[in-house]
Amino acid sequence: MKRIVTLIAALSVIAGSISIVSAQAKPSFAGKWTLVPDPNAPAGRGRGGGFGGLGQAGTVEQNDKTITTVSTNQAGETKAIYNLDGTETKNPLNFNGNTVDRLSKAKWDGVKLVISTTTNFNGNTIESTQTWSLDASGNLVIESTSNFGGNPTTTKLTYKKG
Repeated sequence: MKRIVTLIAALSVIAGSISIVSAQAKPSFAGKWTLVPDPNAPAGRGRGGGFGGLGQAGTVEQNDKTITTVSTNQAGETKAIYNLDGTETKNPLNFNGNTVDRLSKAKWDGVKLVISTTTNFNGNTIESTQTWSLDASGNLVIESTSNFGGNPTTTKLTYKKG
């Protein structure tokens, strides 16, 4: 009988641990973020001049259903809204007076947010993925991978809140 009680207690602890891990709270990326320049990054990569991320600075609003980003760069203000349930959103972009179609899907991968985007520019399709996470210091880390002209490129940008 003692063994059964011990076994039940052990199984209860294991089951409780599993439910805690599977029910991890999704992080909030809400706030104003400023790029932390990487002095070791090649020019234009990781210094805010590369692709992906929020440029030099941006604002993120988040609720249970959507995440909205607003950033300002050389082309002006860019706003994008992503559904957090994995359904597609359209986020057209104005580039040199032309509208560029962007279709995105955002989904959670544990405590990371993965945003996959297909961009159509003058009949050319570009696929990109951003993975958002918070590091141990609470900084927003956005790793972006894109395929420009058959050459996959990855950048990793870090943003500090405030």
